[in-house]
Amino acid sequence: MIEEHIKQWHDFTHGNFPGGLDTLLADDIIFYSPVVFTPQEGKELAKLYLMAAGNTFGGDDAKKNGDIEDSSFRYTKEVLSGNQAILEFETKIEGKYVNGVDIISFNEDGKISEFKVMIRPLQAVNIIHMQMQKMLAELSNG
Repeated sequence: MIEEHIKQWHDFTHGNFPGGLDTLLADDIIFYSPVVFTPQEGKELAKLYLMAAGNTFGGDDAKKNGDIEDSSFRYTKEVLSGNQAILEFETKIEGKYVNGVDIISFNEDGKISEFKVMIRPLQAVNIIHMQMQKMLAELSNG
């Protein structure tokens, strides 16, 4: 089943998944950001962070709706096992190369219950931190 769940995630990132994050995320999801110390708990916070990440990680060409279809963001590798997936990605932000992984866990209902983002190199972490702060402020106010 993990293959179908990840297909839904990929469909979402390409703007082709009706219901979007409301359908994909468990109500009690825990989101781990690469730039925030504490885990973000609950669907509404996770949605906010994932929308901001889509707009930020989408790089210089990202749309403003969390959809990374027309951006430099690309998943390059994936490892699927049991109810977990590790998806490696790369993108460019402000001309800097960003490499990282999304570690995604699904609950027994097929909803994302945990989402962890890890990135490298240090320059990428610094750029992501600045961009995510800006995007979270924009999404929170608008």
